[in-house]
Amino acid sequence: MNYRFTNRTGGASTGAFASANLGFHVGDEPDHVTANRARLSKEFGPVAFMTQVHGDRVAVVEDVSDVDPTADALVTGIPGITLAVQVADCIPLLLISSQSVAAVHVGRKGLVNGVTLRALEVMRDMGASDIRAVLGPAICGVCYEVSEEIFKEVTALHPAAASRSAQGNHALDLPAALVKVLQGQKIAVEIAGECTVESSELFSYRRDGVTGRQAGLVWL
Repeated sequence: MNYRFTNRTGGASTGAFASANLGFHVGDEPDHVTANRARLSKEFGPVAFMTQVHGDRVAVVEDVSDVDPTADALVTGIPGITLAVQVADCIPLLLISSQSVAAVHVGRKGLVNGVTLRALEVMRDMGASDIRAVLGPAICGVCYEVSEEIFKEVTALHPAAASRSAQGNHALDLPAALVKVLQGQKIAVEIAGECTVESSELFSYRRDGVTGRQAGLVWL
């Protein structure tokens, strides 16, 4: 198996970020984040992170540098490089083939702007075939309550996202919608992981507000 999803346990961070926070941008002590990322590098070798902005830019990684590219998807065809996508409710999507792999950040905006399709296009341009997808822990369709306006905006493009909260209010099931997108591309899909809001072992922005980030990791 050439992928892994981390959780919030087993790191150096404390308080709201306890304990394996991997995000520098959330207010945690930088030394703690550095230590947590170093633990990953010790286990998986060089790990490429990105500065995620809910956009649709795909960055091709040829080496791991100290400066994280601004993107919402990373692709590499080079063995020995591990790609990371940080999340705290959004979907950590990992795309895997024999020729290349991708780590994709798919939240509500990423679903709407088609970042997944852009990542698949880059992989295919690099010669990838027989791509499979793994969806990691993310907020579920019952927990992701949204306004009627946002509900209509997303479901107009992705009807499979339509859901209801436990109280019967408008909600979005992003994993269900993403599965439909992937199936439309003839991609085999595996769901791996719990709802981030419902699991105390996972960071959740919707549940906690101030919190850390776990990651999906993939490599050739």
